[in-house]
Amino acid sequence: MKFQWIVLALALTAGVITRIVVDADSPAATSPTSPINLLESGQQTVNLYDAEDSRLRVIYFGYTHCPDVCPTSLAVLSAALKTINKEQLGRLWPIFITLDPERDTPEKSAQYAQYFNQNIIGMTGTAEQTKALAEQYGVLYQRTELENSALEYAVDHSSYFYFLKPDGTLVEKVQHTLNPAILVEAIERLLTESPT
Repeated sequence: MKFQWIVLALALTAGVITRIVVDADSPAATSPTSPINLLESGQQTVNLYDAEDSRLRVIYFGYTHCPDVCPTSLAVLSAALKTINKEQLGRLWPIFITLDPERDTPEKSAQYAQYFNQNIIGMTGTAEQTKALAEQYGVLYQRTELENSALEYAVDHSSYFYFLKPDGTLVEKVQHTLNPAILVEAIERLLTESPT
C-alpha cells in the first residue's frame, strides 16, 4: 500500500513538472495578452479604466448587426443624454462595446455608436478581451447560426446598461428599458452619490 502511494506521488509530481514545462513553452505564457481594458475606438486605443478620467462610465454591450434590441437601447441612451444637463453630461462617459469583434471593426463600432449620439464612444476588443469583459460584468451572449441568411449568424445577448467607476468597479446595472427617464434617474442619482 505504501508503495502505491509513492508511485502516485511521483506520477503527480511528474505531471505538474510537465505542465509547467509545456506552459512555459507555449505562446500564451511568453507573449503577454492585451489587458481587457484596452479597446479600439476608431483609429485609437482607449483605456476603459483610465484613473485620470474620472467620468462615470455607462456601458452597453451589443453588436452592430443587432436587428432590434441594440438600436432601441442606444436610442434610449441617446434620449437620456439629451435630457441631462451639460454639467452632468461632462461627468459621464457613454460607451458601446461590441460582442461581435469578428465583424465589428473598431471603425464600424465607433461609427455605429456615433450614429445614435455623438457622445457615445464605440469600442471593439479582441475575442479574448470581449469574453473577459463579459464574464467580469455578467454579460450573457452566444453566437447563433442563421441558416439561409446573409447575416450568417446572430449574437444573442442580455441587455443592460452597466454603470462603472473609473477603476472598472460595477456600481449598478439598469435593465433594457424603453423609457429614458429610468436611465436619467440612475445617471442623476449616481452622479450625485459620487461628486467628482
